[in-house]
Amino acid sequence: MLFPRLAAILLFPTLYAATPAAAADGCDALSARMIRATGASLAGRDGTRAVFRSSDAERMSLDCRARRMIFSALEREPARRYYALIGLAAGALTGAKPETIETLALRLHQSALGTGRPQEGIAGRAALRCETAPDTDPFASPRTRCVLIPSIRAALRRRAGLPVGARAG
Repeated sequence: MLFPRLAAILLFPTLYAATPAAAADGCDALSARMIRATGASLAGRDGTRAVFRSSDAERMSLDCRARRMIFSALEREPARRYYALIGLAAGALTGAKPETIETLALRLHQSALGTGRPQEGIAGRAALRCETAPDTDPFASPRTRCVLIPSIRAALRRRAGLPVGARAG
C-alpha cells in the first residue's frame, strides 16, 4: 500500500516538469507547419506564442495553447494576398480548405466594412472573426484584424462520432 503512494509522490514532479517541454515541442511543430504552409518567417517566440513576418500581413501571431492565430494589416482594405494568407494558415492550423477560408475572410471583412461591426463565420473546421477600424479614425493601428480558431462545432461532431460535414435531418 505504501509503495503505490510513494511512486505517485516521486513521479508527480517528473510528470509536471515534462509538461512545459512537451508544450514547447508541440508549439515548435505547429510553428514549423505554419512557416511551411504560409511562407512566413519566424520573428520571435516566447513560451507558447510565436510571431511571424509576412509581406501579406503587418503581423501574424500564433498562440499554441489556445490554437489561435491573429492577422493584422495596416490597411483598412488589405490586398487579396492578406486573405490568401489567412486561408493557408487555416489549412495548417485546422485542416480547413484554404480557398474556402480565404473566401470567408473576404466576405466577413466586406461585411465588417459595411456594418462597422466585427463579423464572425464558420467554414468547415475553422471559425473566423474579422473587424476593421472605423473610417473616422485614420490613425488607428491596425486597421484590419482577423482572428482564426478551430471550429468548436467540428470538434464536438468529431467527439460524437459524426462526420464533420454532415447536416442534421
